[in-house]
Amino acid sequence: MKYISTRGGMDAAPYSAILLEGLATDGGLVVPETVPQVTMEEIEGWRGLDYPQLAAEILSRYATDIPREDLDELCRAAYSREKFVSEQIVPLTPLEGASPIGQISLVGLSEGPTLAFKDMAMQFLGQALEYVLARSDRTLNIIGATSGDTGSAAEYALRGKDGVAVFMLSPQGRMSDFQRAQMYSLTDDNIHNIAVEGVFDDCQNLVKALSGDLAFKRQNFLGTVNSINLGRISAQMVYYFWAWLRQTDAVPVGERAGFEVSFTVPSGNFGNILSGHLARAMGLPIRHLVLAANENNVLDQFFRTGTYAPRGAAETFATSSPSMDISKASNLERFIFDLLGRDPERLSAAWHELDETGRINLIAELPRFIEEFGIQSGTSTHADRVATIRSVFATSGVLIDPHTADGVKVAREFVEPGIPMLVLETAKPEKFPDIVFEATGERLGMPEHLADLLDLPQHVTEMADDEVELRGFIASRAVKP
Repeated sequence: MKYISTRGGMDAAPYSAILLEGLATDGGLVVPETVPQVTMEEIEGWRGLDYPQLAAEILSRYATDIPREDLDELCRAAYSREKFVSEQIVPLTPLEGASPIGQISLVGLSEGPTLAFKDMAMQFLGQALEYVLARSDRTLNIIGATSGDTGSAAEYALRGKDGVAVFMLSPQGRMSDFQRAQMYSLTDDNIHNIAVEGVFDDCQNLVKALSGDLAFKRQNFLGTVNSINLGRISAQMVYYFWAWLRQTDAVPVGERAGFEVSFTVPSGNFGNILSGHLARAMGLPIRHLVLAANENNVLDQFFRTGTYAPRGAAETFATSSPSMDISKASNLERFIFDLLGRDPERLSAAWHELDETGRINLIAELPRFIEEFGIQSGTSTHADRVATIRSVFATSGVLIDPHTADGVKVAREFVEPGIPMLVLETAKPEKFPDIVFEATGERLGMPEHLADLLDLPQHVTEMADDEVELRGFIASRAVKP
């Protein structure tokens, strides 16, 4: 398996190489040359596997240059019981509905060390990066942007790793107290937190600018763990297969083959739902992928109208689901690449249109969004989040975080009779106690192992939205071979 760029200007490269590169060398995003296919017989044969074993099976289709026994060990280390609270790693919890078939269920992705779904990919990526670096005698300086949970998940996965430093950009004042404390309280020498004056999209633009400067990138050995890194996308595919297998345990054996389920995915940067798009392309029986947006609903508008029109910082709202406060979705380029027949010239023309006019018009392709790719979408507001958290707690006794509430709210609009709807959990509600209290009157304490987190000293460098200053900061602290 080799990987190419959406823009056609990169030589095909193996999985190990693209883990270290992140952004493609021509400024595009890395995609597989072809999406590997799996049969229903193969999927059914995975039913008895535990999560690390299933991860190795799926990732072996992508990481073909990593020996299988090594990949098995990487997955065991990434998804160990020492790191994840649930014995299943990813539990399924019914929320609404009278029977397993046709109900809304929660896919529990927040059982890891930072209580957020980003752990599911980051724990594997941390293991894989250290493995590849050790065998190539290289160092890597990770530059990333976070709107909430990517930063802490990356830092906890990479803290103390040999040959790796992390430079994580976050928007000043745009994350919850819990999220800031998780990141800024780390004292590891290889972790550098930078709070940028602006919004997430400003942070992301800085990451892309430095990653796209090949001379600076090579000189300072830069890589990324944002969802533009395909290693994260590939690791996230695993829980789509896992959730389908667990959901269909209740389906009679003779009816399982091709049994469809739908997934609702809270989405800001289009990375998590892109993993579902690829899982569906591999052959997993997914009926619909439902995108749930908050008030920063650029993606919802795109999938409803066929026009993609990113917003600027001044038009990006600070909401009560802050990890989705994104108005320019990096991973959408990968979907549009597929939409345009995997044609780099058509993709480049679309991005030229975006640069020239501030929007891309793909109205002619609108019918294919549902017919070919099965994507639907909806928007949720603060009032919706509060009402959803309250109703889910009242009917099921389960507390959910505001991003997951966006997902449940939109999921309810697209439930179909006889088709299970699985909502991907984003984070634990303890990370967002204020909105939980507003919705339910329940005051959530900190998890026992994090009881003193908010009281720890915080270590962060505040910085203007200044590419020159950021370059100097990184160059002076980057780890070198």
